[in-house]
Amino acid sequence: MLRLSTLLLLLLAIVAVVLVSGVSARGRKKATKPECPEIKLKRQWGGKLALGLNYQVRPIRNVIIHHTVTSECSTFPQCAEILQNMQHYHQTQLDYYDVAYNFLIGNDGVVYEGTGWGVRGAHTYGYNTNGTGIAFIGNFVDKLPTEAALTACKKLLACGVTEGELSEDYGLIGASQVISTQSPGLTLYNEIQEWPHWLPRP
Repeated sequence: MLRLSTLLLLLLAIVAVVLVSGVSARGRKKATKPECPEIKLKRQWGGKLALGLNYQVRPIRNVIIHHTVTSECSTFPQCAEILQNMQHYHQTQLDYYDVAYNFLIGNDGVVYEGTGWGVRGAHTYGYNTNGTGIAFIGNFVDKLPTEAALTACKKLLACGVTEGELSEDYGLIGASQVISTQSPGLTLYNEIQEWPHWLPRP
């Protein structure tokens, strides 16, 4: 028969194991949730309301990377001016409901809301219904966006999966893989081929 002191030590050991397991589990849960990037909403960058809305069924299965072939921007006022002009052109000259892309990313490392999650854009023919279009602001044929911009995009993708906006097995493609365009620019296109989820044959 075990002595009382032995039973007490055994009980304390069991309690300690349970407590440590609980702390470890909580720590793992926090570590798996990605940090979402800073997102400036459309109203914050001076965007107008959409002329119409077509909602998407989520989670989205495709992400299409573009560049805007405009000037680059590294400050909020610069990026906001480019986006306002782009939205005006898309709505008045191209007859789009809104700016074409779901999100745009400046060299300041900030994500700018376009149509946003779950709303169909006009970025990639054949992929607008079940695709999220992300455009880097600038021309990236000969160079990459800043590290801050690339990091913001990766965070946006990880956050989209966590929030249920993107499918866990979403496919990542460059626009030039599926439509006749040079977008997202050769240098940026080579970069995204190294990212998880890139599809060599969409």
